[in-house]
Amino acid sequence: MNVLEATIQDLPALCELLGILFKQEAEFQPNRESQETGLRAIIENPNVGRVLILKDGAIAIGMVSLLFLPSTALGGRVALLEDMIVHPDRRGGGSGGDLLSAAIACAKECDCRRITLLTDGSNDGAQRFYQQHGFTPSQMLPMRLSLITPESIA
Repeated sequence: MNVLEATIQDLPALCELLGILFKQEAEFQPNRESQETGLRAIIENPNVGRVLILKDGAIAIGMVSLLFLPSTALGGRVALLEDMIVHPDRRGGGSGGDLLSAAIACAKECDCRRITLLTDGSNDGAQRFYQQHGFTPSQMLPMRLSLITPESIA
């Protein structure tokens, strides 16, 4: 298995993986057009972030995205880890750990000083997974204000 930087040619497989992820997340719904637009914005603009894809031969079995932001607290670049998914049929064999390790290495190579991620509060398995890889809970509470209506992304 290989973790590679995703290309535009990977968009169909990445959208399929995001469809699986967004069906299991409480706050999101699959929307292929929106997902393709967002992925394209990252892949075509390396200063925005990176999308990594985990492949077994030619088959995409996982993905993760890193978005880059400047941090006034740390005086440098930080990363937001989003959209990590390993296909349900391929979980439990270390693929997720390989994918996360590659994302951490990528963030370091891109001079990031911290990685932040969000996970569903009810997803104990994901929380344990990230903690096993060095992530710790934050005292910060995520809050959101949507600036779009559901109809505008349908």
